[in-house]
Amino acid sequence: MSQTVTHPAVPLPPTSDSGPAADWDAWRAERRQALTSPTGNLALVETRWLPAGERPDIEAARAGQPGTVTVTALERTDLVTGEPEHGLRFWDSASPALRHFEDTAAFPYDPRWVLEASRTPAPADRRVPFEHIRDNGGTRDLVVPEDIVLTLDGHTYTLSAFDDDGTLLLVFGDPTNGTTTYGAGRFLFVRRAAHDDRRVVLDFNRAFVPPCGFSDQYNCPMPPRQNRFHLPVEAGEKLPLFRDGFPAQH
Repeated sequence: MSQTVTHPAVPLPPTSDSGPAADWDAWRAERRQALTSPTGNLALVETRWLPAGERPDIEAARAGQPGTVTVTALERTDLVTGEPEHGLRFWDSASPALRHFEDTAAFPYDPRWVLEASRTPAPADRRVPFEHIRDNGGTRDLVVPEDIVLTLDGHTYTLSAFDDDGTLLLVFGDPTNGTTTYGAGRFLFVRRAAHDDRRVVLDFNRAFVPPCGFSDQYNCPMPPRQNRFHLPVEAGEKLPLFRDGFPAQH
């Protein structure tokens, strides 16, 4: 850590008898397994949005595709009309990114980056605008059910973490972005503190490269102003590494 973090570290209860560092190693292995699965981030080769009113036909889309391809449906809100927009995703277990993937570089585990913060519930269904990487400056409103207040290096931040299928997901930025870490920011799942339901744990050792760092077919949210830290967060994943000069997403 390049600067002193004044907020005290909070030890996480280990999920095994081996301790937090071993749990982190296990998390790293699980991350690799998920990234390299047939429908992992590295396998996504196409996101195809359909004309207005058209519904996805997975069987028709799969016809004629190689046996390595899986097709799934997805939905989002059209930024102009506000109406649901349907699409298809094509995943290839033999994608070039998967064939060339080496690893995801990461900072060494550092218990000083396991931090505790307070949580303040917000009005029901509060939405906060998040710019997305492929929306040309447009924003999408995401449900942010509570504020997270963190004191870091003498600065107090009120962070917006959005609801990701029942789990809070923090999209954050820091001065390492674009140099040692992914340029558009990183993601971190927020954990409830075991000893106090008004507190949360932010284990930045588990900060991870967003899906758009592995495939240009994702449209990831970017950190809003309130989620940008003034000091380098030298913990968690850095960047994907590929062999043979394969172009990485930055």
